[in-house]
Amino acid sequence: MVSQRSDVRPHRIAVLSVHTSPLAQPGTGDAGGMNVYVLQTAIELARRGTQVEIFTRATSSNDEPVVEAAPGVLVRHVVAGPFEGLDKHDLPTQLCPFAAEVLRTEARHPVGHYDLIHSHYWLSGQVGWLARDRWRVPMVHTAHTLAAVKNAYLAEGDCPEPAVREIGEKQIVAEADRLVANTGEEARQLIELYGADPERIDVVLPGADLSRYRPGDKLAARAEFGLPADERIVAFVGRIQPLKAPDVLVRAAAQLLADEAAQPDPTRRPLRVVIVGGPSGSGLERPNALIELAAALGISDRVTFLPPQPPDRLVRVYRAADVVAVPSYNESFGLVAIEAQASGTPVLAADVGGLGTAVRDGVSGLLVPGHRTPDWAAALRCMLDDPARLRVMGAAAVDHAANFSWAHTADGLLTSYSAALSQARGSRIRSGSLHTDSNHARSLALWRRRTGALRR
Repeated sequence: MVSQRSDVRPHRIAVLSVHTSPLAQPGTGDAGGMNVYVLQTAIELARRGTQVEIFTRATSSNDEPVVEAAPGVLVRHVVAGPFEGLDKHDLPTQLCPFAAEVLRTEARHPVGHYDLIHSHYWLSGQVGWLARDRWRVPMVHTAHTLAAVKNAYLAEGDCPEPAVREIGEKQIVAEADRLVANTGEEARQLIELYGADPERIDVVLPGADLSRYRPGDKLAARAEFGLPADERIVAFVGRIQPLKAPDVLVRAAAQLLADEAAQPDPTRRPLRVVIVGGPSGSGLERPNALIELAAALGISDRVTFLPPQPPDRLVRVYRAADVVAVPSYNESFGLVAIEAQASGTPVLAADVGGLGTAVRDGVSGLLVPGHRTPDWAAALRCMLDDPARLRVMGAAAVDHAANFSWAHTADGLLTSYSAALSQARGSRIRSGSLHTDSNHARSLALWRRRTGALRR
């Protein structure tokens, strides 16, 4: 539960997003829901008077050092390691140069330039706690995903998260002044798997841009992408990798088509699966694996592949679909599910992680336990064979999604920030201590020992 609101608010915060830029196109590489979260919450915070400076690693020599993403929101591209060819799992080796540039940026300003640090993902948390100790400001951390959870629900053939990540996450959980969890389920995982203090956890639900994602003309949306007007369309939106499980949808569609072929019905509309996204993570090892799977199952003509889409076109993908599928093996929340529902399209999702919060089972969509092909084929049939129910679900989906907005998320974050600032001030008053060079030296030595352990 988010702490009671205080009147202490940050004027300027440093947001750390080491491994992926909020300006990157979601749906390929390491860019996904976290990118959207970081940028959209920054914009909303800036509207409320909190200036936001986002530090992220430069991945191109063409990246401008500083970009104004929106009024009150700066994105700082930090040069740390080679621009290209550096895998996310290699990034711990670049935390020192990244942290050095973060500290140098603050040092160019008067003391107290940043009131608070918000780190996203464990790599950023490693940098965040050093900056927290140096600047004497509180650090709020959002994990977004957890190694222990991902490894517990690993997709077949996927690579487990390395031990160094889980070690790093445990360190951050112990160091952060407050932890922001996307759902109550994630809060429970932080407590049970990482020993987090329940009193330092704030549950703040992510949202969607409800001014952009809203219902619209389905036939016009289909025409824009060259999709047939008379087909039943199920869409997948996201990075193409085992974790996101688009293969589960393709296999289920093949099963459904086989079942329907065995019982022909001339009034039944054809089925089409639309996959929107690009290879990512371990999916980069076989970038054509999903295309090959569709061919092996004999349904290549029933699957349409589209590249990642910018938001103004993505909303029309959602509108074009009868159902949006989110078959992931794990999701801390599932922004695609909220965006689709806000656009008026019911969601078929795996009953994992935060998807149980993002989708109202039986009302705005359906949740499927597990990832068995027969279960997913049956769930698809249940939704697609009842157009009247789909229409009712679509209307309910819009109502459900109205509970999730970036404005609400920003309000929750400000409450968490206020609690962190109030606690920090109370701690300083009680201790009566001031930051000294010797204190900083001890903090720096501790951080170096811990990051050294990560590299081993």
